[in-house]
Amino acid sequence: MTTGLRYTRSLGWLLLGGLIFRGIIACGLPAGFDEAYYFLYTQNLDWSYFDHPPAVAWTAGLGIWLTGTVTPLTLRLGALSLFTGSLWLLFATGRWLFGARTGLIGCAIASLTPLFFFSFGILAAPDNALIFFWSAALYLCAQEFFPDKNTEHYQSNSKAYQPTPRLVFIALLVSLACLSKYHGFVLGLGLVGFCLTNVPFRLALRSRWMGVGVFVFAIALFPLLYWNAQHSWISFQFQLGSRFADYGDTDSGYSIGALVGACLAQFGYLCPSIALPLWWTSGKALFHRQLSHKSQGDKLTYQKLNFLLWSGLPVAVGFTLVAGSTYTFPAWPAPGLWSLTLVLAYAAAHWPHTAVKRWLTITGWTLGTALMIALSHLTFGTLQTGSDHAIFGGLVSTDADPSTELIDIVQLRHEFEKSADVMTLLNKTDFVITPEYWLSGYIAMAMPSSINRSLSSFTSDPRGHAFWFEPEDWVGKDAVLISIGSDRQSKVLEAMAPYFQSITLHSKIATLRGGETAKRFYLYQATNLQKPYPYPY
Repeated sequence: MTTGLRYTRSLGWLLLGGLIFRGIIACGLPAGFDEAYYFLYTQNLDWSYFDHPPAVAWTAGLGIWLTGTVTPLTLRLGALSLFTGSLWLLFATGRWLFGARTGLIGCAIASLTPLFFFSFGILAAPDNALIFFWSAALYLCAQEFFPDKNTEHYQSNSKAYQPTPRLVFIALLVSLACLSKYHGFVLGLGLVGFCLTNVPFRLALRSRWMGVGVFVFAIALFPLLYWNAQHSWISFQFQLGSRFADYGDTDSGYSIGALVGACLAQFGYLCPSIALPLWWTSGKALFHRQLSHKSQGDKLTYQKLNFLLWSGLPVAVGFTLVAGSTYTFPAWPAPGLWSLTLVLAYAAAHWPHTAVKRWLTITGWTLGTALMIALSHLTFGTLQTGSDHAIFGGLVSTDADPSTELIDIVQLRHEFEKSADVMTLLNKTDFVITPEYWLSGYIAMAMPSSINRSLSSFTSDPRGHAFWFEPEDWVGKDAVLISIGSDRQSKVLEAMAPYFQSITLHSKIATLRGGETAKRFYLYQATNLQKPYPYPY
């Protein structure tokens, strides 16, 4: 078997095995808070959205529109499909720059990294489309700036770099990344920084193709710009400032402790056996590059690594450092770390074959076993005391287990449908509300297909609800108020009472895990909305 065919077969098995493994998790893992909220995007299609650009509505809705059913798996079909494509593009980029071995190792590392396959490849999120277009842009950039595929040694007779029409398509892909998540703008700036700091490629910034590319970039951003122009640029205001005020820490100064905590958490999300060598090889490539490039071939390798560093470090380092001043999410630095994966893969390609195989195999089996144990608990409560499926009696009670915050929407829908009283209430009401923006997403996912009612949230943090509905239209109409948690009901009723003529408890519904109550839902009949709820923004 030739080397090329061997790498192709290995890649095929890697992509197929990863897709099956992620599919099992996607099927059994309950929808997350953000995923439930993004489901509402699919039900309220628009040019763009309060929190994010529009692509997440398309990727989250893909499986639902194709199948006509709403489950965690159908919500995630877009993520599963796009991530497989992203992995292939990562492989192709590594193969183009450094050879098939580097590409395959990079694909294997990305497939095993929990932060990547959850954020990009399982959960419905803006990151699904972002990393696909990000990877496609890297692949085209590799072909544009390094046209001699897998050049191991510098060719003295190589022609100087000349810009090509490929720059237009790169600009288009960057704009599509921006339509997925605002990280795309940082990718664009990183690519410009690469060209500015590498003399041969400055010509790209002055070429006519770049001019056309900038025009295409601006045109492609029309949905995002149009929606924001209609809403006082609220999305940019939220992402650049007001969202951080919600955490109440913007005036507390920079905290080294918070930064260290975020770095340790990032190592956990990446897996220490991947995080340590990834940051070590990236740092080595950044700080020791000038000492190790003497020949022309070394200079070419330096340019390729520099390209990956410019595409990855601004996001990876920038969002990691931000953690010292405000709360950050694990997925924020992830796209930059994705680019740096190829830096690690390039280094690992020069390690002994047996060492690399042992490293990846041990990491894969360890992570796979841990994830299957976690999934069995989330699905069946195997670590839950009192569960019908508890192993060795369980380890944590239902009340103390934060994983019960995730809602089984399929089971909740079944509970709705089997209660004649609840179905009658939902059918005769005018709209449905909750006291939390993310809870509205869960309720919308669980709503029986025969019920077609507006579903919103009356809260001081309504996110997209403030733009999807006009509460004035509901004045004088009746609602079903759905809330959760017995300890929250008095506060919920106190907040809602001024807006309705009366609020009466209608019924209670519980979802179970392992035979134990996981979540209890309270359904109230709220009659005659007296005045519109004052949404902010």
